[in-house]
Amino acid sequence: DVQLQASGGGLVQAGGFLRLSCTASGFNFDEYAIGWFRQVPGKEREGISSITIGDGTKYYIDSVKGRFTISSDNAKNTVYLQMNSLKPEDTAVYYCAADKYGSTRSGDQDHWGQGTLVTVSS
Repeated sequence: DVQLQASGGGLVQAGGFLRLSCTASGFNFDEYAIGWFRQVPGKEREGISSITIGDGTKYYIDSVKGRFTISSDNAKNTVYLQMNSLKPEDTAVYYCAADKYGSTRSGDQDHWGQGTLVTVSS
């Protein structure tokens, strides 16, 4: 079975940090890109970062550039999102997803993990 297991969310104060993990199984990890998405109630899910496993290409939306870092441990089929200098507006449910092209459009994703809640208090 295809699985993406997201973890690492929690409650943190503004300025703090968290590291999210997304562990994949059931598909050829090296052939995919893994993206991180977030969603707050009443808003569309937005893609915030992605990494293409095969060549390491990374993408970030402007609002997280310089604060978030995406990386992968291919031996563990795991992608990480290191989130530093967190702001209250980063509060959301975070999801990881896989597609073959590095898209950060929700509709393009082939596989989704369950969400993990990140809450940043002011």
